[in-house]
Amino acid sequence: MNKIERLFISKNIRVTAMRLLIYNLLESKKIAVALGDIEKAFDKSDRTTLYRTIKTFEENAIVHQIDDGTGVVKYALCKQGCKCQIEKDLHLHFRCNSCNQTICLLDYKIPPIQVPIGFVSEDINMVIKGICATCNV
Repeated sequence: MNKIERLFISKNIRVTAMRLLIYNLLESKKIAVALGDIEKAFDKSDRTTLYRTIKTFEENAIVHQIDDGTGVVKYALCKQGCKCQIEKDLHLHFRCNSCNQTICLLDYKIPPIQVPIGFVSEDINMVIKGICATCNV
């Protein structure tokens, strides 16, 4: 049993070939990926299966959702041990204006933000827009 299978089992997720393939795709990309990109990679697969897999991953803190301002939700793998908690797991994202890629900046955490009394934070999303290191040559 490999590490991905152990991860799925630890989160009570049934191990299937499609889930393993989608996880491996996300892991290989190293960037945030739109559902449409996943559909292109698995063009013979059922769209509903792909969507349900991503939702299962999201509900179990295997991936997190990123709104990078393009109007297309993207997904990226969570760091091992992540629970997507506002207080400790949220990080910055970088959207390159040149290559249009969105990259997780895992080493740059979003600091705690106090909201007014009576407000409850459920998610925080911070995106820096500019030119990535690859395009800035």
